Amino acid sequence: MWDLDTPALVVDLDALEANLATMEATVRANGIAARPHAKTHKCPAIARMQLDAGAVGICVAKVGEAQALFDHGIEELLMTTSNVTPTKIRRAMGLRKQCPRFIQATDTEENARALSEAAAAFGVTADVVVDVDPGGHRTGITPGAPALGLAQLVDRLPGLRLRGILCYDGGSQHVKGFEVRQKQTLERLAAAADTCDRMRASGLDTGIFSGGGTGSYNIDHQTPGFTDVQVGSYVFMDAQYLEIGGKTDPEVYTDFEPSLTILATVLNAQYEGRATTDAGAKACTINRPWPIVKGETGMSYTSGSDEFGSIRYEDPSRTYKVGDRLELIVSHCDPVVNLYDRMFAVRNGRIEAVWPIAARGMST
Repeated sequence: MWDLDTPALVVDLDALEANLATMEATVRANGIAARPHAKTHKCPAIARMQLDAGAVGICVAKVGEAQALFDHGIEELLMTTSNVTPTKIRRAMGLRKQCPRFIQATDTEENARALSEAAAAFGVTADVVVDVDPGGHRTGITPGAPALGLAQLVDRLPGLRLRGILCYDGGSQHVKGFEVRQKQTLERLAAAADTCDRMRASGLDTGIFSGGGTGSYNIDHQTPGFTDVQVGSYVFMDAQYLEIGGKTDPEVYTDFEPSLTILATVLNAQYEGRATTDAGAKACTINRPWPIVKGETGMSYTSGSDEFGSIRYEDPSRTYKVGDRLELIVSHCDPVVNLYDRMFAVRNGRIEAVWPIAARGMST
């Protein structure tokens, strides 16, 4: 296995490219587009691959992520989180001055007015989408009259240009069972679709109706007016998504291949029924379900200790000795990626590239 210090973050290029191709073929056949979320990979090289594959843009969660990607040549950026503090609003408008294709979200009238004032101060026209709540009450304005009123205000305010709406239903992405997930997804998008219809009837721009994710990428297109999916984890996959089941396999989500793994080394194998590795919480996080030892059966892995991971054997396909390397399919790819400075892109057992995770730690 590769001569790397461990733990290390490894990306299988064949699997990654297959995932990109599957996503693009599916959304194109369904008459929509992909607008992948960079919070998953935080990596300009992967964002460029997504755009080259046909994505209409890249989503970001934070201004810092947007700036890091822009600094590495990614310009088609949509920030899905509202900026509410004066400092962040100024940072966003500063980025907009540099990046004409940067789009921001808002979900209150007060925030829209603050964006308008800042846009005037920076001498820019800021593209804005209205974030609509799918029912989870995490972010977004209530659909219907409140969302329509906010959209009309954005359309009137100086320095702002309305581009449409967002409605990201995070609560539906990990619902187990395709039929149940489909039913919940479409029910929770219905109010946003009605809002979009009302905006269109009012003469407002509804060119963007964005939402959805990896769990609903082949469902969201059934919502009238929907334009693109904010998919993220599909590029890597992880243990959380594998267990939700897909359209063709109710037990395992097989639409996309696990392409991201953590390379770990066995440190201790002297005790019966177990082994210890160097990949604990600081390498894997403590998200559940726990990581999965790639290619093996009859064993379980935990990463609850800061520095050490633990393999427990039940009916193992193999056992490990000190110094052995193994790969772990990650629990939840987004926070795992944020633990590393770089990832190693490999193909056929050879490292082809080392990709900086340029937006690592960009949490503001």
